Amino acid sequence: MKTTVNGEVRQDSNTSDMIFNVAEIVSYISQHMTLTPGDIILTGTPEGVVLGYPEEKQIYLAPGDKVTVEIEKLGKLTNTFVSEVE
Repeated sequence: MKTTVNGEVRQDSNTSDMIFNVAEIVSYISQHMTLTPGDIILTGTPEGVVLGYPEEKQIYLAPGDKVTVEIEKLGKLTNTFVSEVE
């Protein structure tokens, strides 16, 4: 998974870097509930989130920022952040 903000890479990782692999996660969850086709399992985020950086490098998203998430062999999704309507 690769995440860019305004074209700048913020995260670039893959499932081989996860603490628990996908099979382990599915196995664990299926011990506690029945999984059915279409269920989505969220695995968390790879390294590179803002809270992991020193304070002077913590850059938060702002209105107008374009965030693109790309997953190999799946595609890209781009969202533009806007300010909340009051």
